[in-house]
Amino acid sequence: MRTTTRASSPAVAKQGRVAAAPGEQVGPPRPSQRHAAGQGPGNHDPYDLLIIGAGPAGLLAAREAVVAGARVALIESRHIGGNCLNEGCIPSKTILRSAQLIAEMRNAPNYGASSPVEVSVDFAAVMARMRRVRDRILRVDSPARLGDEGIDLHVGHARFVGADAVAVDGTRLRFRKALIATGSRPLLPDIEGLAAAGYLNNETVFALTALPTSLLVIGGGPLGCELAQAFARFGCRTLICHSEPLFLPKEERDAAQMVSHALAHDGVEIHLNSNVVAVRLEGGRKHVTMINDGSTATTVVDEILTGIGRLPAVQGLDLEAAGVAYDEATGIQVDDCLRTSNPRIFAAGDCCLEHAYTNTAEASARIVVRNALFRGRQRLSALTVPWCTYTDPQVAHVGLSVRQARAQDIPVKTYTVPLHDVVRAITDGEEEGFVKIHVREGTDRILGATIVGRTAGELINTISLAMVTGLGLGRLARVIHAYPTQGEAVRQAAQACARSLAPPVLLRKRGIT
Repeated sequence: MRTTTRASSPAVAKQGRVAAAPGEQVGPPRPSQRHAAGQGPGNHDPYDLLIIGAGPAGLLAAREAVVAGARVALIESRHIGGNCLNEGCIPSKTILRSAQLIAEMRNAPNYGASSPVEVSVDFAAVMARMRRVRDRILRVDSPARLGDEGIDLHVGHARFVGADAVAVDGTRLRFRKALIATGSRPLLPDIEGLAAAGYLNNETVFALTALPTSLLVIGGGPLGCELAQAFARFGCRTLICHSEPLFLPKEERDAAQMVSHALAHDGVEIHLNSNVVAVRLEGGRKHVTMINDGSTATTVVDEILTGIGRLPAVQGLDLEAAGVAYDEATGIQVDDCLRTSNPRIFAAGDCCLEHAYTNTAEASARIVVRNALFRGRQRLSALTVPWCTYTDPQVAHVGLSVRQARAQDIPVKTYTVPLHDVVRAITDGEEEGFVKIHVREGTDRILGATIVGRTAGELINTISLAMVTGLGLGRLARVIHAYPTQGEAVRQAAQACARSLAPPVLLRKRGIT
């Protein structure tokens, strides 16, 4: 059991622990003081860190703060794990794996194996497996486990009642510092008749137990593309409607084009530069009106999945009472250190960041713990954050694109290795894709990269590591990879960079230039 320490002020002790004011307890409550989920705390002293939202950002911040010796409250109104565990990354990637296996079974003759005349899909079993996986992972973040770690869990809806206090279903909790990590919620398209006809989003699609006969996906972002491909592979007639000329608008054009080809190959009916303008329910089915370049068309489907984006979850917190500035569309306003307009209160994750990714949420939570409890000055802008869309092939990206670099007047040179030139990709029959790495022209300093391929999400981590450590692309050529692996594509790009820089370096060493 940790002993209580005393100090003259609520500052952070030099030993790395949060020091308490006279009469206040440091660290988690003693076992006798811990309360059941939803009950009041063992005492009424201010929490060192009070966290609203038990998603990836909130959970990580709570655990890191407790390890640092802080007394922590974690408040959650719905379910622990947030969107990622319950309606996002975990369930979607689980069913994507099932869809990938089904596609591989259908392609078995290309690898010398026999496949059934028709591969049947037990969709109910797919979804049952997803729920088992989700439940298994959830055990890591169970209320009992959080309590054992020393975190005071309060189940209920939190709202601010002052600059240093919140109320959770009538119970008032005070804090020295607070973190808002409430995540985001689905954005409902403004389409005539959609709400009346009914629709699915990422919070309801994973509750399906029967495969729809037909599905229209509205939105060609990561969620829309991933699930459109999966449902098509399950045997559902799938359409996808996207308002822009290419899917994945944040990605480079050739990467987005490869995703479009992959969706079409799997049988997805693609409608680009198209907008859904009206939906009506007739005979139990949804009649959807779409407009493309002034032409109107109607299609009939059983289900509609909206995947056009998300909005920050900032409603109902009474942020005005705490003096926290926010915008309904962009979320809580924070500075580069993730501090809000109230210096006691910070924010992290989807409720305040442009990039709504789990890794970004966790990284921002680490920044908050250091800045809030240890008076640090860590900055969001210093992060190097990769992301990946888990279509097949995957699209992964980190850093700047060519377009972004040129907009900043940074001269760029790109090294591209198509996967059909990589031995392991050829042997695996996974030649669709490329590794594209951007460096500042005349140097080997990596500015960014885009990778398309079956294992792009794994390969991008090498580039992220190099960027964070300041390792130039040319130096990656010295790294010996296990052979044969698809990681050879990164090494080939690095070798090309090293060769392009070698001649002038040698000339300078000889005193010729």
